[in-house]
Amino acid sequence: MIEVKHIKKRFEDTIVIDDVSSVMKAGQCNLIIGTSGSGKTVLMKCIVGLIEPDSGEVLFGGESFTKMNRFERTEIRKQIGMLFQGSALFDSLTVEENVMFPLNMFTTWNYKQKMERVNEVLDRVNLKDTNKKFPSELSGGMKKRVGIARAIVLNPKYLFCDEPNSGLDPQTALVIDQLIKEITLEFNITTVVNTHDMNSVMEIGNYILYLYQGKKEWEGNNKEIIFSKNKLLNEFIFASEFLKDAKEMRMLEETGKIPNDRNIDDMIGPTNLPKGGA
Repeated sequence: MIEVKHIKKRFEDTIVIDDVSSVMKAGQCNLIIGTSGSGKTVLMKCIVGLIEPDSGEVLFGGESFTKMNRFERTEIRKQIGMLFQGSALFDSLTVEENVMFPLNMFTTWNYKQKMERVNEVLDRVNLKDTNKKFPSELSGGMKKRVGIARAIVLNPKYLFCDEPNSGLDPQTALVIDQLIKEITLEFNITTVVNTHDMNSVMEIGNYILYLYQGKKEWEGNNKEIIFSKNKLLNEFIFASEFLKDAKEMRMLEETGKIPNDRNIDDMIGPTNLPKGGA
């Protein structure tokens, strides 16, 4: 579990994170969402210690990461996996060398042990027999899966994903979402995802933190977000008429009632059925 307590961060005269608190639990996908400039990337960097907050506290498993010294933080970082926005693979290294990189950095295992673990995680992300390929030989979705394999090779307690679906087509993005969800549940990881992908919000959003101008504007899950009456949240999530209709159809499925007193024909269009029925 990760606890964020009253985090504040400013750059010169601009307040970027303004008194944000949150609890992100293990075994679920915790999403940070918001428009560009809302502070979601800065908040994630504050959580992992890439940026020091001006005030507030971050706790990993009940231990104050904020108050730790450099050596204590290193031990926590060994428990953290990172999936970067552009996958951040080393172009000159093969797939297996990319995945092995954290093992070379943080373990004293022999080569055989490292290769067994590399093959294990590559198999887990459905990339068996790709060991000797280079990143330039991989599709965008395959690169993301290599990134995920590298992120989990040390069997982390915490997984951070920065825009995991960036640059992917919708179908591949759903595959990556499902893989992240499966790994989170399978290994009981506390997963934190920074995203603007609304498919991710609805598919894997066990917990959603919505930031607006650096403040926590709303929090809940992907079921509750359908019924939220928060104007700013709804304008962000359900910006188009299509998504507004999709929200109302989902509400209709959940409650059996047509929202906002709208006529069902207005929402789904004419059916061209005879007046007497089918």
